[in-house]
Amino acid sequence: MHGLPASEISRIDQMSLLERDLASRGFSCIAGVDEAGRGPLAGPVVAAACILPRGVYFQYLNDSKQLTTGIRNLLYAQLLAYPGFMYGISIIDVETIDRINILQATLMAMQRAVGSLPVSPDYILIDGSRTPSLGVPCECVIRGDARSVSIAAASVLAKVTRDRIMIELHEQYPEYGFFSHKGYATNQHLRAIEKHGSCPIHRTSFNPIRSCKERGIR
Repeated sequence: MHGLPASEISRIDQMSLLERDLASRGFSCIAGVDEAGRGPLAGPVVAAACILPRGVYFQYLNDSKQLTTGIRNLLYAQLLAYPGFMYGISIIDVETIDRINILQATLMAMQRAVGSLPVSPDYILIDGSRTPSLGVPCECVIRGDARSVSIAAASVLAKVTRDRIMIELHEQYPEYGFFSHKGYATNQHLRAIEKHGSCPIHRTSFNPIRSCKERGIR
């Protein structure tokens, strides 16, 4: 069955319980939604919405944070290449994050990701505890990226998309080390901010960027 080890089939079956329950209740087009980049000090926030073909098992599919970079990239390629897999991705830039705050920017990214799907879902599973206005039945799922295959797929797409953006931005601002930490508040990143000040992709509404600017460190 599916050519996968029994343990992997069992794990993915467990992660498919939400989708199977919804299908048994008559929902035929179920999307999972997740974001990447809510917490970093720099770079955009990215959201993805995914609709998986029924009965298809992707080995290793899980919360993207639990996967290695290599496995995430492999799954990203497999998902996008699979016939019938549908997705939408939205990227919200730093200027918008600073203008409307990160929560609203995240909800906007999710809304736009769903809106860019090639079909309209009839039910949406969203990672976390907040949902944007989407016009169809929605369900927030705490730690949904580890509990739903649809959300897990969205987490992989969002994470890989954002990581690749940050690697590209590293070429423009190599002194900050975005290649390695992707904008998160690591010691390396914080030392670079103290030394060089902020750059155009830093979120000025976030500390310590805001406090640096208040102290005159540009």
